[in-house]
Amino acid sequence: MAKLPRLSEPIQTDQYRCYDPEGNEIPCAGTGQDGDLKKGRAWPDPRFEVHKEWVLDRLTQHIWTKNANLPGFPLTWEEGHAYVDAMNAAAALGRSDWKLPSRAALFGLVSHVNVNPALPEGHPFVDVFSGYYWTRTPVVRFSSQAWYVHLGGARVFKGMKHGSYMVWPVAENLPEGPGETARFVGQGSTVRDQSTGLEWMRQAGEIGPLDWESAFQAVDSMNGKGACGFTDWRLPNVRELESLVCLEGHTPALSPNHPFRGVEASYWSATTSSYEGTYAWVLHMDDGAIGVGFKKNKEFWAWPVRDGDLRT
Repeated sequence: MAKLPRLSEPIQTDQYRCYDPEGNEIPCAGTGQDGDLKKGRAWPDPRFEVHKEWVLDRLTQHIWTKNANLPGFPLTWEEGHAYVDAMNAAAALGRSDWKLPSRAALFGLVSHVNVNPALPEGHPFVDVFSGYYWTRTPVVRFSSQAWYVHLGGARVFKGMKHGSYMVWPVAENLPEGPGETARFVGQGSTVRDQSTGLEWMRQAGEIGPLDWESAFQAVDSMNGKGACGFTDWRLPNVRELESLVCLEGHTPALSPNHPFRGVEASYWSATTSSYEGTYAWVLHMDDGAIGVGFKKNKEFWAWPVRDGDLRT
């Protein structure tokens, strides 16, 4: 039965190589790493469509200014909002719907292969600064902070709104998805995410803390035992892991009334850091930050996922 795309299914990363804990490249087949499985919504070819001074991302349908540094210098969060308001008042580049990007929009643009800047191969953008760019998304736990994304290496962190960072205007076309209250549906020992179709272990704190290589081995062991009646569990890639996050919640950063149990502080992804192959991407569950962890350290947990039932 063919799988039909979901509007909010996590997009693929662009990672196509695999690495051992020492950072050496290894054959991907059978590793279960991101570069092996390439899970998620595939990228169109070409991904970007240039319209003079702005660019359509055909994967997400967001429209970005071609110049990634129109202001020319860093701005505070409030100054960033004022800047895009002035763009709209002047119908800059022929549009009046510019805004600071949401965290989801800016994270959706980054590459997990390239660094400095962390943008997809062959992108058409100019004057990209390999540092932090503001999003319009505030941090719910700390009203003085907002989310930013590092376009040198793709980290997603939070900073004080009075700090000065780069501004990249976007016009977003956001798909509609299910409301947060109806998002997760418990199915015995598993939970289906209605937004993405992914099925997660309900008990999120059983596997860890452990090192990265042991995380893959633990998931393989689950499959050997037919855990929860399935043999296709895997370690999620960084985009799948991030898709769990609800930025309206904190400690953990999940939607209200979620059915998961034993949620721990941080989780390994199957995606290696392109900055340094001895590190892999990690999701921190207090607020939803995305950073990296040293693969050999027994610091993080594994949260297995499977594709779930296919939509018809």
